[in-house]
Amino acid sequence: MNNKILNKNRAGKRVKRHARIRQKIWGTAERPRLVVFRSLRNLEGQIVNDDVGHTLIGLSTMSPALDNFETEKQNVKLEKARAAGLLLAEQATEQGVKEVVFDRGGYKYHGRVMAFAEGAREGGLKF
Repeated sequence: MNNKILNKNRAGKRVKRHARIRQKIWGTAERPRLVVFRSLRNLEGQIVNDDVGHTLIGLSTMSPALDNFETEKQNVKLEKARAAGLLLAEQATEQGVKEVVFDRGGYKYHGRVMAFAEGAREGGLKF
């Protein structure tokens, strides 16, 4: 892809950063990759085995398991991201995944991305 096109906007710069990260990070069967995608409203996480190109588990903050999520705190999106990470980690341990490689997807390790990662750690995933 042309670099001039990628540098035009924020999303293009994120795609470039993610490509740079992906050169170094690779998920295997023993240690798959935990990928994060953040939109303005929601957050999605997937556990991917890059050797065969399969998504093992995927979860979003829109999933039915988190429909009745309530919090007393003011930042609902942050708390929902933490709960999604916790739920994804529980599903991963059920399938036998204990260690992952974290792929922040070109986003800063801050805010909802960090809350998702901390929730996954609380759920038992090691990375």
